[in-house]
Amino acid sequence: MNALTDLGVAAIRDGVSAGEFSAREVAQAFIGAVEKARGLNAFTVETPDHALAAANAADRARASGSLKPLSGVPLGIKDLFATSGVRTTAGSRILEGFEPPYESTVSARLFAAGAGMLGKLNMDEFAMGSSNETSAWGPVISPWRRSDGGNAPLTPGGSSGGSASAVAARLAPAVTGTDTGGSIRQPAAFVGITGIKPTYGRCSRWGIVAFASSLDQAGPMARDVRDCAIMLEAMSGFDPKDSTSLDLPVPRWESNLSSDVRGKRIGIPKEYRIKGVPEEIDTVWERGIALMRDAGAEIVEVSLPHTRYALPAYYIIAPAEASSNLARYDGVRYGRRVHPGNGDLTAMYEATRAAGFGAEVKRRIMIGTYVLSAGFYDAYFNQAQKVRALIARDFERVWEKCDYLLTPTAPSAAFALGDKSADPIAMYLNDVFAVPASLAGLPAISVPAGLNEQGLPLGLQIVGKALDEQGVLNAALALEERAGFTARPDAWW
Repeated sequence: MNALTDLGVAAIRDGVSAGEFSAREVAQAFIGAVEKARGLNAFTVETPDHALAAANAADRARASGSLKPLSGVPLGIKDLFATSGVRTTAGSRILEGFEPPYESTVSARLFAAGAGMLGKLNMDEFAMGSSNETSAWGPVISPWRRSDGGNAPLTPGGSSGGSASAVAARLAPAVTGTDTGGSIRQPAAFVGITGIKPTYGRCSRWGIVAFASSLDQAGPMARDVRDCAIMLEAMSGFDPKDSTSLDLPVPRWESNLSSDVRGKRIGIPKEYRIKGVPEEIDTVWERGIALMRDAGAEIVEVSLPHTRYALPAYYIIAPAEASSNLARYDGVRYGRRVHPGNGDLTAMYEATRAAGFGAEVKRRIMIGTYVLSAGFYDAYFNQAQKVRALIARDFERVWEKCDYLLTPTAPSAAFALGDKSADPIAMYLNDVFAVPASLAGLPAISVPAGLNEQGLPLGLQIVGKALDEQGVLNAALALEERAGFTARPDAWW
């Protein structure tokens, strides 16, 4: 038998159920892996006691015949999800030491399904970043290295960089992530795993530290499509505490998985063929197109004419919402407080926020405040909202011609830490292929599809109609089976 840490969600669930190994053995194996890989900086908090308690409960449940859907499966939880009594910081010093007295709906559902928690996963501060370099607790390091001998540490992507690194390094079989403009899909592509952003509203946002409320959406990251389907079933569902939650039943995504895409139409949007993108991105895209054609799908070229405006619209809307959401961090009610010494309340606000927020968060608050200010609200924010509506309309029209879209996930393979941190615009361009689906609230998944010449993973993205997670998962399974991606990083850490 392979090492227990090589097993994914389905294999662990089924193995515990069949008595091939105990849930406690699984938990201990992953706890040991987390301890050995601390050099990756993937975890901000380790919670072995939580994982072992859930494992013991799973073993008792097996003995009594009352196993739950995720019994025996230990998970990593992104540090954006509030976890009762466990430090939750959103990667920021302004929340240093904060231990919420409540549990996020998503993590509560996972624990109710029998899962345990290995710890909290490092992330870009308040989910603002594409490389996991804005975290107050230091950057996460990708477990991958270039095969050409380059030893520069690589980014695992962001903002769910700790989540991505943990799954790729076999520190957890699956994890939670959040996706505002690609923060599940881009890191999944960078480290050769699978990650899905569901339709906006499928997963409750209650208890998730807010970045941009009209865009934030939780989703799973795992080894493969089936494991993502299992996780998404447990995470999804209506929540009356979240006004944007969809009051719809949760489909049986795993049991309905099928890789049969014969007769399905796969759209290839011409606007995603961008000048300056490395040839390797076009190469893996063309390979994906050929694989889907070989699977029996019809390939059609389509147009999303307002795609070129998606990135600038996103970087107006998201900072505007962030500037509003982050106004609550003032040093009064919770989190960090800095006393300026003169007893002035405004000075305390200013000192607390200056010390508590990092440079990228400050940048986005300032951008957001500017575009919402008198005289600029109509010129910037309102115009961006109109563009967002046009982008959503583009997708509605394109579904008349195809069932899914197939695109690259990111415009490059993983880059070295520090390569783009001094150039915010270059960093923001990492989201160019992911942002349109986020603005439209559509389900989208990244699947590993190959390696570049330096031996680094490249991902492809499948986007589907609103609420068609089943179709997206099925198309992703067809691509996964034919791409045959089995590469994994060497355990250098």
